[in-house]
Amino acid sequence: MVDGLGIMVSAAGFGFVYGLTARTSGHFSPLEAGAMSLIAFGGAAQFAAIGYVASGLAWPAIGLLTLLLNARHVLYSAALAPWFRGRSLVERALAAHLLTDESFALAIAHFKRLGRFDAIGYWYPAIVTTLIPWNIATFAGVMLGDAIIEPSRFGIDVIFPAAMAGLGVGLVTGRRELVAAIAGAAIGVAASLAISPTIGIIAGGMLGPLVGLLTPSGSDAPTDPGNAKLP
Repeated sequence: MVDGLGIMVSAAGFGFVYGLTARTSGHFSPLEAGAMSLIAFGGAAQFAAIGYVASGLAWPAIGLLTLLLNARHVLYSAALAPWFRGRSLVERALAAHLLTDESFALAIAHFKRLGRFDAIGYWYPAIVTTLIPWNIATFAGVMLGDAIIEPSRFGIDVIFPAAMAGLGVGLVTGRRELVAAIAGAAIGVAASLAISPTIGIIAGGMLGPLVGLLTPSGSDAPTDPGNAKLP
């Protein structure tokens, strides 16, 4: 719960900015903006989708681009899969829908500390620290969208990158994670400047971990969740 307090604040702030963006874009009604937060629940992909809609991009292209943008979730879910071994299909499907950067970071760190799967340790960050504040803040942002035109004037546009940086620091526990973080950041920034931010996120998110995997682990020993012991 203590670990999740900062996430609640960042999720609420990020959701508020999303609500503002959706409302001021002129392409989403309050109901549509709220429904996207509940049904898509995609964070950065929702921001991207708003931009694509505003630019008149065709819906199939919007679906493909946002899918690529959230491709990092394939890596998240693969890392969580061993811990969810033996859980029901319904529980795993719901867990997949509620998977976010924040819930992954909090849950995987918690599981490793315990050395076992802990249901509350996943559902608490997924629902209480992310889903609920995100959707409440989306509603607030949509309702206040006409009153606040430039989020950057209040500095709230920095909430998302600050939150992601904080999560990244917390996940760096060894040489491989450090190399992956540095490589991902460098590749992401370079690709964003050279091509586009969307390509930068995809390239950094996919290639950074690959570089980390190719790095010798040194004294770090892999842990099998099925036979994990308390550290």
